[in-house]
Amino acid sequence: MTGTAAGRAGTRRATRRPGAAGGRGPDGVSGTGGTGGRHGARTGTVAVVLLVLLVATATWAVTVGPAGITPAQVWTSAWHELCSLAARGAAVCGPDPLTTIERAIVWDGRAPRVVGAAVVGAGLAVCGAVMQALTRNPLADPYLLGVSSGASVGAVAVLVLGVSVLLPVAAFVGALGALVLTLALATGRGGGLSPVRTVLAGVAVAQACSAAVSIVIFTSATGDSYREVLSWLLGSLGGTTWNETLLALGALAVVGTFLVAQGRALDAFTFGDVSAAALGVDVRRTRWLLLVAVALLAGVLVSISGSIGFVGLVLPHAVRLLVGARHHRLLPLAAIAGAVFLLLADTAARSVLAPQELPVGVLTAAIGAPVFAVLLRRGAR
Repeated sequence: MTGTAAGRAGTRRATRRPGAAGGRGPDGVSGTGGTGGRHGARTGTVAVVLLVLLVATATWAVTVGPAGITPAQVWTSAWHELCSLAARGAAVCGPDPLTTIERAIVWDGRAPRVVGAAVVGAGLAVCGAVMQALTRNPLADPYLLGVSSGASVGAVAVLVLGVSVLLPVAAFVGALGALVLTLALATGRGGGLSPVRTVLAGVAVAQACSAAVSIVIFTSATGDSYREVLSWLLGSLGGTTWNETLLALGALAVVGTFLVAQGRALDAFTFGDVSAAALGVDVRRTRWLLLVAVALLAGVLVSISGSIGFVGLVLPHAVRLLVGARHHRLLPLAAIAGAVFLLLADTAARSVLAPQELPVGVLTAAIGAPVFAVLLRRGAR
């Protein structure tokens, strides 16, 4: 083959869409119609199972507690609430099966917490999957790369100063600052990101942020602010309000939709920067755009839930084993799986030692640490 012919062939291979017919996608499977059909059927089955699990887990989580409320009461009351909001008459809406006290328990206490846990779990899982693709590092997540620790600095600062109304903004600024610092430390002279350098830079930034948080607490926190800061650092969804839940839901809807729409670019990043550029991706611009989006979403979520680790690390890997690494499939399913996981963890946190409540971040760490160790062992082989 002449050099010119070889060049044309190389160009055709480089510009071939990941997973297109005859090619091999990031999940290492052929993109032929038969294989795509099997993957589509499997993805559909996994999606249905996860959605059923999400609805069942959310319903169960609302019923858990000393009030003795049944799933039928929850759904009947939910229908009554929705019907009333639509200004339908009593003949259509029917009576609310809950007493006044039970309504307060469900709709002012448990429901916003359950929805908030689902939204935070979904968002953290999406952030983890995106960061793993952008850094080509299977161990990347907002916690490991210092994003959560940076958000902690901003959040703790406003909590100590008594201006908690600025918590989401401060958490976002802290998360973005930590992410920029991590990437600046990890970027080599040629502008590329080394996976090992990224993790090491993230660990260094996270430790620096932890030191800053400790200094702020040691020098400024007193009384109620100390307990509030400690609860936030350990991760807790107790006291979540509808306003906070709707803020997180809005961030997930907007940023999450944007990230899912970037699935093809994320697929290209898994081949490396050179291949991504050959596939038509503006590597530098797209990477920074996606990382800022991740910092925004993580900052909003962490401002509500506190520092919760390992959700963004564990769930993308679990879902990837089921449906492959194509991000247009991975991101939505990782979001649902993350919602189910954090719902289960939060419900366990408030019921295992009832009436005492464990910080949910402790449970996610207890589950995530062994998985992290397994991934490290696999990476060493």
